[in-house]
Amino acid sequence: MFDNDELVQLVTESGQRLNHPEFSGYIDDIGIDAVRALYEDLVVVRRIDSEATALQRQGELGLWAPLLGQEAAQVGSARALHSEDFVFASYREHGVAYCRNVDPTHMLRFWRGSTHSGWNPYEYRMTTPAIIVGAQALHATGYAMGMQFDGTDGATITYFGDGATSQGDISEAFGFAASFNAPVVFFCQNNQWAISEPVSVQSRVSIATRGRGFGVPSVRVDGNDVLAVIAVTRAALARAREGSGPTLIEAVTYRMGPHTTSDDPTRYRSAALDEEWRLKDPLDRIRALLESADAIDDSYLAAVQQKSDDTAAALRRGCLETVEPKPMSLFDNVYAESHSLIDDERRQFAEYLDSFEGTDA
Repeated sequence: MFDNDELVQLVTESGQRLNHPEFSGYIDDIGIDAVRALYEDLVVVRRIDSEATALQRQGELGLWAPLLGQEAAQVGSARALHSEDFVFASYREHGVAYCRNVDPTHMLRFWRGSTHSGWNPYEYRMTTPAIIVGAQALHATGYAMGMQFDGTDGATITYFGDGATSQGDISEAFGFAASFNAPVVFFCQNNQWAISEPVSVQSRVSIATRGRGFGVPSVRVDGNDVLAVIAVTRAALARAREGSGPTLIEAVTYRMGPHTTSDDPTRYRSAALDEEWRLKDPLDRIRALLESADAIDDSYLAAVQQKSDDTAAALRRGCLETVEPKPMSLFDNVYAESHSLIDDERRQFAEYLDSFEGTDA
């Protein structure tokens, strides 16, 4: 199941549902109503992303990391999780956060500079954005080992891109997880481009093969096929919960937009390549599946559109109505209890701010 580089696919680009001898059984419970719900997830997540991108362009966010094209990889893996599982994200997992019921407004506070975090990780069993590339894989492995020591049934999943696999933290996490049989799922969204370099620069073999080199069973999945992603993620989580250790999932997808809103992909990527992947759009694929099953009509599409419009409106309203923090709040919640170093820094900063009173500064 996890020992070859076959690309697992359960829905073709044209919307035809396929049978897979090892993975189809993991989605036997997903009927047409569940597919309709997944399509709604995909549409809403894309709308969250486009609205946040617009807010950044309008000067309301300092930066945004778009996920356009990667919706199926995120929605599929997130919908495979149990409530007790813990997510260790990078900085692009807005779709995962949505599926974990994080208020979309909270996703923006970090990028607006209104908070050091964004939400309580323990409330949603998901960490806030991690900017240090690859570090979250070590955190996920350590937390998984802790769950193992505590005798809990849950698992962890950590997300990173193809470029992060060149970081030492990822290799160290693979090594620890394999050696200690940690219940962690490594989920690589191979979107083909690490900022401006193609994945071929990151690795001369598949990323899944690199995992196997550390003794981590690995699988490659069509990351634009939401049903296939659910299936392989469920299989990997089942391995973790039964005590069989870590799994690496390489979700082969494509970043259709820029790395972040400060990036211009036209400087390093051809329009022809973009068009090639646009034909594999994850939303179009599931819509085609629904159409072939005669499970889509104007009423349903209008309801989905209304849900995405309402979510986008709430996102914009919440962003613009955010109460910006006071300067002195910088020192809140650094430690659980009073700390002399923080107390001294708080006093010095207060004196610095007071020095501006009565001036035009």
